[in-house]
Amino acid sequence: MVKKLIIITSAVFVLTYIPLQIFHSDFFNDIFEMFGLRADLVIHRFYVWQLVTYLFLHGGWFHIIFNMFALWMFGSDLESLWGGKKFLFYYFLTGIGAGILDVALNTLFPPARLIPTIGCSGAVYGLLLAYGMLFPERLIYLYMIIPIKAKWFVVIMGAIEFVSSFGSGSGISHFAHLGGMLFGYIYLRGWSLPYRWQLQYHEWRRAQLRKRFEVYMRDQEKKDKHGRWVN
Repeated sequence: MVKKLIIITSAVFVLTYIPLQIFHSDFFNDIFEMFGLRADLVIHRFYVWQLVTYLFLHGGWFHIIFNMFALWMFGSDLESLWGGKKFLFYYFLTGIGAGILDVALNTLFPPARLIPTIGCSGAVYGLLLAYGMLFPERLIYLYMIIPIKAKWFVVIMGAIEFVSSFGSGSGISHFAHLGGMLFGYIYLRGWSLPYRWQLQYHEWRRAQLRKRFEVYMRDQEKKDKHGRWVN
């Protein structure tokens, strides 16, 4: 799934961003307007497909290279652990979740509503969050030199995005990044709650069966060798 996502996203980049830079055509601008994520279009015109399609659009070489590298770096181990279907579900869950938070918060700030959000960074930050939670002690090398444990790397990146979300003018949707991490955390922690309840239920069932077995054995001891009850 990681390989397929990289191929599809890269192909969309080649078919949209590169022609836009070469021809400067309104047609390609319209593609970004129609399939990028705009809060006003989602809220008022119900362009809900934008919550998915914006993940495949990118606005520059550094943008897509960074996202595809991070998708490969963190996504490969997660897919190996979860399997392709669960990984793909999580990818779109965090990506769509990032879009939902982006729309919700941009709706509260009307000047930003007409600016489309593009890129799969929200989903990538969701993958980063999962990687830090599932492989907390693994080392990540900043700038290929400085080693840092995955759990602390997630904390640092989350803190940077949170602080950056109070700024303006960067052209980066920090809300989407935080949304990907938030939905990823809710998903990963949320599944553990029913699992604990399930463990408690099984422990209770084992205790009940143990009591029944003890009662059965005591009753068996009251019978004679012919299987008759002894009072």
